Amino acid sequence: MSQDPYSWIESSLATIHKANWYRSVRKIQGRPGATVLLSGEEVINFSSNDYLGLAGDERLSQAAINAVEQWGTGSTGSRLISGHRELHRELEQAIASWKQTPDAVVFSSGYLANLGAIAALVSKRDLILSDQYNHSSLKNGAILSGAEFLEYPHCDLAALTTQLRQQRQNYRRCLIITDSVFSMDGDLCPLPELLDIAEEFSSMLLIDEAHSTAVLGNTGAGCIEHFHCTGKTLIQIGTLSKALGSLGGYVAGSTSLVDYLRNRAPTWIYTTALSPADTAAALAAIEIVQQEPQRLEQLWRNVNYLKQLITEQLPHLKLLPTESAILCLQLPSATAALRIGEQLITKGIFAPAIRPPTVPTSRIRISVMATHETRHLEKLVSVLSEILV
Repeated sequence: MSQDPYSWIESSLATIHKANWYRSVRKIQGRPGATVLLSGEEVINFSSNDYLGLAGDERLSQAAINAVEQWGTGSTGSRLISGHRELHRELEQAIASWKQTPDAVVFSSGYLANLGAIAALVSKRDLILSDQYNHSSLKNGAILSGAEFLEYPHCDLAALTTQLRQQRQNYRRCLIITDSVFSMDGDLCPLPELLDIAEEFSSMLLIDEAHSTAVLGNTGAGCIEHFHCTGKTLIQIGTLSKALGSLGGYVAGSTSLVDYLRNRAPTWIYTTALSPADTAAALAAIEIVQQEPQRLEQLWRNVNYLKQLITEQLPHLKLLPTESAILCLQLPSATAALRIGEQLITKGIFAPAIRPPTVPTSRIRISVMATHETRHLEKLVSVLSEILV
């Protein structure tokens, strides 16, 4: 008698439920913004990566509409076959100019940029060293590459150096990979020190700027600009889907790096090109960021004000160290995080609970936007004070 080969799925789901790891989607209605309709109820939105409030900007919408009218809805194929449009190249040149790199190449998502770049740069004769808290896309790119994959404790430069001393000589190439802003904590990688270590051990350095693009640096060019490392040799990866309000990813770096990726990155070669609408929206967003620096300034006024309110009015809460627009309030258990997340929603605040296995400790994750008003920030702290009495 044959056994149902899918029977294990139900028992695995039961285990997920029992561990409080079960996830389900919430329906957002209307345009994205500082407030949204969540299942029909208006809530203040602290869950979004739309840091500058551009995803609902009419100028991005109009740029996308114009692109659809001119080029249609789909790119129809990979860039090497039928999908390339001049618009794609304009976006790549805008990214390279903003990041002050010789060139850039656009992928159909940030996840694909990480998978494709890492798999192209190293293989089974090589070594990858990865921060323990790196995003899934970096870790899966490392696995896909076939290289020896080792993690070092979060931002522990001494441990990284020890691993390199012990292992580097055994491999042809070495690639160090790290997030710039760690998305579930909000802290930054020690970029200047990582650059020094990479140089000492003849290693490549790849940094994922997903949560720092259009957020950090004087012009919003990211963590590299923030640390005054512009012009240093490294591999910069980022996304167009967060602060830039569109979709897609990019790799910025030397001309030879970008040319090599166009010839060797499987997730660029074998994937349909970014749609004209997404490409045009991202290009419009970069122009707005550069022309309206007040958006970035307002974001940081909001971040600093909210941190001040939490410190003064919720001193008993543990705010994880952060230098970004992501603020995390650590909680003792997944049950507590889920309960507080639901209580916040009932009081008009959408700030999601994040729990294992995504993170080692449970927390409420708060994403600050430039379009949040002072009253939004004050209501969040007031409601938290009420809930946590």
